[in-house]
Amino acid sequence: MPTLISLKDHKDQQFPVIPIRNGVVFPDTESVLVFGRNRSIAAIDSAFKNNSLAVVVMQKDPNINDPSADDLYTVGTMVKIEKILKNNIGQGQVEINALIRGMSRIRIGSYVSYDPFLMAQVTQYPQTIVEDDETRALVNHITTQLKRAVSFGKSMDFVSFMKITGGLSPAELTNQVASVLDVDPLERQKLLEETDLKKQMKLVVDHLSGEIRVLEIEKNIDSKTQEKFDKHFRKTVLEERLKTIEKELGKEGENREIREYYTKIKKAKMPEEIEKKAKKELKRLSQMSSYNPEASYVRSYLDWLTDLPWSVVSANNVDIKRAEKILSRDHYGLKKIKERIVEYLAVMKLRDERNKQHQAQGESPRPKNKKREIRSSTILCLVGPPGVGKTSVGKSIARALKREFVKMSLGGIRDEAEIRGHRRTYVGSLPGRIIQGIKNAGTRNPVFMLDEIDKIGNDFRGDPSSALLETLDPEQNFAFEDHYLEVPFDLSDVFFITTCNVLDTIPPALRDRLEVIRFAGYTEEEKFNIAEQYLVGKQREINGLDKKQIQLTDKAIHHIIQRYTREAGVRNLERQIAAVMRKVARQIAEGKKKHVVVGVSEVRTFLGPEKFSSTIAEKKDDVGMVTALAWTEAGGEILFIEVALMPGKGNLLLTGQLGDVMKESCQAAMSYIRSKWKQFGLKKDFYNDLDVHIHVPEGAVPKDGPSAGLAITTAIVSALTKVPVRKTVAMTGEITLRGRALEIGGVKEKVIAAHRAGLKTLVLPKDNTKDLYEIPAKVLKDLDFKFVSDVGDVLEIALKKQTGKKAKKK
Repeated sequence: MPTLISLKDHKDQQFPVIPIRNGVVFPDTESVLVFGRNRSIAAIDSAFKNNSLAVVVMQKDPNINDPSADDLYTVGTMVKIEKILKNNIGQGQVEINALIRGMSRIRIGSYVSYDPFLMAQVTQYPQTIVEDDETRALVNHITTQLKRAVSFGKSMDFVSFMKITGGLSPAELTNQVASVLDVDPLERQKLLEETDLKKQMKLVVDHLSGEIRVLEIEKNIDSKTQEKFDKHFRKTVLEERLKTIEKELGKEGENREIREYYTKIKKAKMPEEIEKKAKKELKRLSQMSSYNPEASYVRSYLDWLTDLPWSVVSANNVDIKRAEKILSRDHYGLKKIKERIVEYLAVMKLRDERNKQHQAQGESPRPKNKKREIRSSTILCLVGPPGVGKTSVGKSIARALKREFVKMSLGGIRDEAEIRGHRRTYVGSLPGRIIQGIKNAGTRNPVFMLDEIDKIGNDFRGDPSSALLETLDPEQNFAFEDHYLEVPFDLSDVFFITTCNVLDTIPPALRDRLEVIRFAGYTEEEKFNIAEQYLVGKQREINGLDKKQIQLTDKAIHHIIQRYTREAGVRNLERQIAAVMRKVARQIAEGKKKHVVVGVSEVRTFLGPEKFSSTIAEKKDDVGMVTALAWTEAGGEILFIEVALMPGKGNLLLTGQLGDVMKESCQAAMSYIRSKWKQFGLKKDFYNDLDVHIHVPEGAVPKDGPSAGLAITTAIVSALTKVPVRKTVAMTGEITLRGRALEIGGVKEKVIAAHRAGLKTLVLPKDNTKDLYEIPAKVLKDLDFKFVSDVGDVLEIALKKQTGKKAKKK
């Protein structure tokens, strides 16, 4: 049982009150406190001279230096002052160290004086103590938890620990453990004020458990850190001992790490000059201390040199029939492109056979005079709109050649070091991405795809496109020198393939090193076959379906192509098919259906309203409205040119965000019409009292280029003569001031766009007749091509002939 002081033995139950800032003194505990405030020192002196009894109570706010009655808690502890020790700390100030022992809990009733110290009248603060089985169980649990906490590293006085675990009463045990808990002062005050011993013990158990969890985590962290340190220390000691043993055995300077690097250099089978440099760096490393910071840089450099595939080459067994089979299996259509790639592979095969013959006859393919063996003179550049299969063609080539495939995206690269690497003097330097790709491939002759070569940037960090000049030049890349390696690496056996959407942004010097293979957009029939043979099966597998669960009809695929996509490639088509598959997968997963046949009506239900009409060509013949053909990065497009006349002063108004070249085409067309006023049946000064407004819809889209010249001229003539333009006719071609129709580019893409839009007649410059061989046979069959040499031929085809009185009047 705790020691209780009967307040009846003391006159009026009045005792000095000593405030403390951050702490609670529990009954049945001893502690040493330091007091420096004048009121506290006066209270201790008074109590020590009389009966050594005082009241210790905690402040509500520890920052208050001279607390009043309202600043103190009402529940405190009666203490007995055992010993005091006064210390003079200078400038007339005194500090007291007091050994005090907690006696019992008390409640402060009222304060009777404030000077020279606080004096208060107090009453006993009793606690309900019931010693039963639950209490004894809590005593055992608290004792066990305290021992566990000490085992996890809780700092505690040994004498106090032995006293607590030596068999105290429940109240004494609770007070002793509460005094050593690592909790904030407010929680200590709550423990002091608890009147029910069982509740107090449960609070102590909760705080002790929380402290054990923290101690356990700290011990785990400390043990892991110590284990890591011990491992590193052990390794260092063993390495030093190994060096000492090797020195005693006469192997000074030849430790295990150096021998490993020496073995790696031999296995790498580097060229003679490069091996000499590697051994020189290895000698430097052997003479360095293991604590030298530069040693790690040399190790990293040697790792890169020895890991590169200097002598590892994939077999060059080019099987033409196998290559054709793989290309045909992986890609539908692209006939001309496949033919060109197969031709390229055939040349590669013959060239390799010629080199083998030279070697068999004893002729070195690379003699001392630096003459090179017969090698490729071209780098392929696949140009076309997004989604037509440029990247997948590169993968198919790698599979056909049985070579490793490496893909490097150049989009957004602005730092030259990304290509040629950093100098070794920089912290964290690395080789360029070309050498990194070769290392990852593990062979000296992979198929290396440089994707999005048209999107390289340049700024103050350098021009990456210039760094590619040496990489992609067969006459130079046999000795490509990375800034990090500082030794030449032979890239002449690498099969480089580049891809881009447009050629205009590629610097001329780099473009000159590339052999361009153009990818046009797909026709509707080609898209259908691609979807049927590749996309449907792929998306069915991705979405966890099989043929028994879903069947996509041919009409449904055609409907998706016609009404939900409008693109040169097939990426958006694949997305729409994937959306249909997901809808079906949900129905099957929910148990609503086991087999779904997707027709046109189901497509409308799954994909919502149709995004495109059956044709985007004009619905009727109209005056001043002409359908033109344009080329964009995404393939061919049709373009509408509108002309409106209004009273004015001969101004030419241009709208639709036109570029400079297209504006000049409008001016040239107007000048041609003014010079031929008599031929068109116009007044000599017809332009003086009217304004001509030329507009190209979709004004948010920039438009430029000379190929709309014929269309602009036809639209203006139609507006001036009031003769409508045939809705099924589209045209493209540049115009001169004398009315000649000049050749333009992008014919295949434009023709496919016209076919997709439902047009019937195409007007092209006569010089573009040669471009028809690239057009798919089905498109040629569906369209009527008209080749013209001047504007007169265009007007005769495009303008609708009038009949009756109007025609006679004309």
